[in-house]
Amino acid sequence: MRITYNHKLSEYHTIFHIDDPTLSYAEQLDTLIAAYNNWLTEHEGQTPLFRRFFLSDAANQQPALEQALDGVTFCATSIVQQPPLDGTKIALWLWSASDMEPLQGCFTHNGLTHYWMGGCIPYSRADISSLDAHPRVTDSEHQMRDLFDAWRCELKPMDMTIADNGIRTWIFVRDVDVNYHGVVEGRRKYFARIGLTPKTHFLASTGIEGRHALPEVLVQMDGYAVRGLQPGQVQYLYAKDHLNPTYEYGVTFERGTAVTYGDRRHVFISGTASIDDKGRVVHEGDIRLQTLRMLENIRALLAEADCTMTDIAMAIVYLRDTADAALVRSVLAGELPQLNYVLVLAPVCRPKWLVEMECIAVKAVSKTELPNF
Repeated sequence: MRITYNHKLSEYHTIFHIDDPTLSYAEQLDTLIAAYNNWLTEHEGQTPLFRRFFLSDAANQQPALEQALDGVTFCATSIVQQPPLDGTKIALWLWSASDMEPLQGCFTHNGLTHYWMGGCIPYSRADISSLDAHPRVTDSEHQMRDLFDAWRCELKPMDMTIADNGIRTWIFVRDVDVNYHGVVEGRRKYFARIGLTPKTHFLASTGIEGRHALPEVLVQMDGYAVRGLQPGQVQYLYAKDHLNPTYEYGVTFERGTAVTYGDRRHVFISGTASIDDKGRVVHEGDIRLQTLRMLENIRALLAEADCTMTDIAMAIVYLRDTADAALVRSVLAGELPQLNYVLVLAPVCRPKWLVEMECIAVKAVSKTELPNF
């Protein structure tokens, strides 16, 4: 078992990797769960906030994982088929922090309420078999709208809304080349309904290939929202010299979002690929140059939040072609040798984009007029 992490300001982003790909799935799962429990024991002050499991074959592996999680310290949990590109069957990203107080599924601290939603699926408020009885939610557009409505219902009892409190979403799309257009339409229509437009703001987001164990699920979503932020604490990032506004090509998400607290700044960089300020794919067909341009774009976005690449606490790198894994690892090792990341198989929404990366950066600040995280 190999564990990598980035520790900043009593906040950890920890990635659990299996070392031996020859182990069976059951052995890999047992090894990972044991390592996870040991890590929590060794870091007694850390509260698990959010975790995502990356599986190589969700249909066969997810039921055993869910059973193994019985009795394990609970937190918002995302499970997605995005095979780790080190030949193993499972990996885990854990986000944890100290001094967070659990309260009915969310966390409170310093007058702020944080809510992580993991693994939301269409018709999550009913049995999945209901999908067969309701044809309106058997396409990706309506499933996407249903997911946002489910998130709205979860936020309402906490006196939150998507428009006012939503910070970040992760959207996983089965057969992204086929179903992504429906996701785009569903999100655009839902956002317009709740008042999120190019004149207001959107949310940081990644929309990427990812599968649920159930074939009926075309779209699943994770989300993060915060209540209690003051005006000006949230900043939207554009890097207009490098990237164009997303609405120019019909999608509705922010390139990046920064949230500044009294003691730190969180920067959420959306899934970012090799794109220019006109929305065009750059370095078509060249994975090495696409990886370099992707990093250049991320660097520009971070700079708007007064951050650098060294502030990245964790990253997920998505590849379309498993044959590109070794080269991308080599480029990342040369450019960002200390990067804490997981590399997975997950095609991007445009076939010509060969690689995409998202990340979370954490930087120490001193803003005494603001509450700490």
